[in-house]
Amino acid sequence: MDNKKKKKKTHVPFRLNMVFFVVFMLFSILILRLGELQIVFGDDFKREIERTEDITVNNPVPRGKMFDRNGKIIVDNTPLNAITYTKYQTTTQKAMLKTAAQLAKLITKDTSKVPVRDKKDFWIMKHPDEAKAKITKKEWDLYDQKKLDNKQIYKLQIDRVTDEEVESIQGEDLETLAIYRDFNSGFALTPQIVKNKEVTPEEFAVVSENLENLPGVDTTTDWERMYAFGDTLKSILGDVTTSEAGIPKEQLEKYLAHDYSRNDRVGKSYLELKYEDVLHGQKAKVKNVTDKAGKILSTEVVSEGKRGKDLVLTIDMDLQQQVEKIIEEEMWSAKQKPGTALLDRAFVVLMNPHTGEVLSLAGKQIGKDSDGKTVMKDFAGGNITTSYNVGSAVKGATILTGYKTGAIKPGDYLVDEPLFFKGTPKPKKSWKTFGSINDLRALQVSSNVYMWKTVIAMGQGKYIPKGPLVIDTEKTFSTMRQSFSQFGLGTRTGVDLPNEMSGFPGSDNKPGLLLDFAIGQYDTYTTIQLAQYVSTIANGGNRVQPHIVKEIREPIMENNELGPIVEEIQPKVLNHLDMKDEWIKRVQEGFKMVMQVGDGTGVGTFKGVSYNPAGKTGTAQAFYDGPVKSQKNAEVMNLSLVSFAPFDNPEVAMAVVVPWAYQGNTGPSINMAIGKRVMDAYFDLKKSRPVGGTAEGVQQSGNADTTQNGQQSGQ
Repeated sequence: MDNKKKKKKTHVPFRLNMVFFVVFMLFSILILRLGELQIVFGDDFKREIERTEDITVNNPVPRGKMFDRNGKIIVDNTPLNAITYTKYQTTTQKAMLKTAAQLAKLITKDTSKVPVRDKKDFWIMKHPDEAKAKITKKEWDLYDQKKLDNKQIYKLQIDRVTDEEVESIQGEDLETLAIYRDFNSGFALTPQIVKNKEVTPEEFAVVSENLENLPGVDTTTDWERMYAFGDTLKSILGDVTTSEAGIPKEQLEKYLAHDYSRNDRVGKSYLELKYEDVLHGQKAKVKNVTDKAGKILSTEVVSEGKRGKDLVLTIDMDLQQQVEKIIEEEMWSAKQKPGTALLDRAFVVLMNPHTGEVLSLAGKQIGKDSDGKTVMKDFAGGNITTSYNVGSAVKGATILTGYKTGAIKPGDYLVDEPLFFKGTPKPKKSWKTFGSINDLRALQVSSNVYMWKTVIAMGQGKYIPKGPLVIDTEKTFSTMRQSFSQFGLGTRTGVDLPNEMSGFPGSDNKPGLLLDFAIGQYDTYTTIQLAQYVSTIANGGNRVQPHIVKEIREPIMENNELGPIVEEIQPKVLNHLDMKDEWIKRVQEGFKMVMQVGDGTGVGTFKGVSYNPAGKTGTAQAFYDGPVKSQKNAEVMNLSLVSFAPFDNPEVAMAVVVPWAYQGNTGPSINMAIGKRVMDAYFDLKKSRPVGGTAEGVQQSGNADTTQNGQQSGQ
């Protein structure tokens, strides 16, 4: 028994010893291996870690597109082969110059924009010894004595680089400089466009094949804005900055705070600017692992980019093109007649009076092109940025203000007669004497005297033949302007475009000027204001905010297709006229008489049309303030026209303004010619389209476009 126990005791320690021995050997091997890694190869691994770095780069994406209300592309992005350069924190000027020289051997680079100063800098960089020799021993002594600094020495070198030395930079050297300038103009970690115009397939391929030898250089797909309809509406669509210009300095801080890069292209005017946050898109983020020389070792996509959202505009481009053509033809025709030397512009706005959707925003201006040739230019922006005396078109607002203040009542008769005021050598009168007329007749024949007597009564005055005109002008001006603003006259309409102006109120309060105000010959108004004004009357008293953008949509990859709706712009009523419905209906009736009854001022033009129009004509005696300096303050006639149709169920409102139409007492009625043809075009286009009037692309997305009256408004 004891022997067995002894044997058992000696057997167990032996097994444990074997285990301990094996563990000891394994730890010994591990320690030896760790020592080898740390001591023998430690420096190698340390260098490997130090020679790489992770750099995240934001790559820009194409902007959102713009479509018209029927799904036609207006603004698109044309893809471009592009060569870019990304400067990293550790990149030196010497390394950039070396890469630029290598790239210059592979591509052709435009050198026309390289300034002389940059050529001098480049010459000094390439010829350091010769540049040093341009400084005298005395100047170097002053430098050693710290009486001249590096900046002053360098300026002396720059000043002494000769024209011959500058001209010696030619061929590949000059291309290297041009490329180096692009490299150096970028910011760290921001891809900079080196070439994106006319990059040949051969250039793109050879650069792509040599990227390993071109630190920081990459090949990619860039874009540029493409305008499918040329200059049509171009001034309203706006512009985008170039990759060279990048973000405007005055807006830099704002954009940088929103994750933009300094050389990002951004909208700089009109729709491109107004909807920048929608159109810009979400950048792609790419992580590059590089060595210290900037060579990319590996690339990883952190997040996919997303093209900017698309805008669907309220504009009907078929209608827009027709309206622009009409304006051009009628302007050239009018210019053949005497007295029209100063005529150089005309404007038209078509608008849905219930929703505020702008169907057409057209403006044309005669000017000179770069070759000095007389041409017709797009000036659609003038509808919101320029204002004029518009004449009798505003008399609907005068009559309604007269009702509201109690100066007149619907149906009141006043005598249209020459008015003689003390101190005024000539009588003030209408274009024709009409005798006793009521408010409807006053609108129908555009009586000035009826408006003047209304305003005199509004100012608590009384007309006394050959007596002084005594009225409370300050209070009456205030009352009139406040009332006119309810229609959108003399105030911003709220249209979704930047730079809208409110017009200019007259600065004097003389009684005679108040009479001028009542017939549209004192304060100035924009064409979009006239469109809002006539829409307010047409729809029964709602001042609806005009808008150019109808919808914001998610982008999709397929060409010419619309994605899901992100936001649909709803009609916005800014105010309702503080007036009785029957008053507004009475002015509507007066506007109908203008176009359709007897000797109405618009009957001669609109007689017999099928679309049942209503409206008001306007002629204003004004003073020229256009570009011809020698004619400043010359007397001219401004022409206008406001209209809506059909009278009993308005679906379109129109404003036409033709400033400085002619000089003298008579001239071409270009406002009427344009207005008639534009209204004809609207209703003819409507008839030519299928019932429903919307393009297939919009219908597919399930977005039927209807007015408040339930009718299709996709004309």
